[in-house]
Amino acid sequence: MRYLMMIQAPESAMVTEPDDMNAAFEAMGRYNTELVEAGVLLAAEGLASSAEGFTVTKEDPASEAATVTDGPFTEAKELIAGFWLLDVASRVEAEQWARRCPVGSGVTLAVRRVHEFDEFSDVASAEVIDAEATLRSRIAERNAR
Repeated sequence: MRYLMMIQAPESAMVTEPDDMNAAFEAMGRYNTELVEAGVLLAAEGLASSAEGFTVTKEDPASEAATVTDGPFTEAKELIAGFWLLDVASRVEAEQWARRCPVGSGVTLAVRRVHEFDEFSDVASAEVIDAEATLRSRIAERNAR
């Protein structure tokens, strides 16, 4: 099972002092090493400030027309600051890893199970399922380089 573990925090909770940042990087490095050594880490990244981000809001899914709003997103109480993608045996294991994560005070980890495409086999056509499998193979090949 794959789980996405997201760091949710107001930007004010982000560490900005060099010494504190170094300590946070060291703690996260140790945690990430544990994830790698356990064979459960698929991906992990920290995200830039919302000032560098934007949102895209669409009304019609068939159109490229959209409203683009530049950050920062000051109205957001909690922003996604980073994520891990884990491949674990169960929800319990995902929760155990989340509990061990060295995030700071006031920071929330939101953990969501990632759908596997075969879960939609009762509503997606064989052609759609085959096309998705082909795309996933191409992505895996690209990532293997």
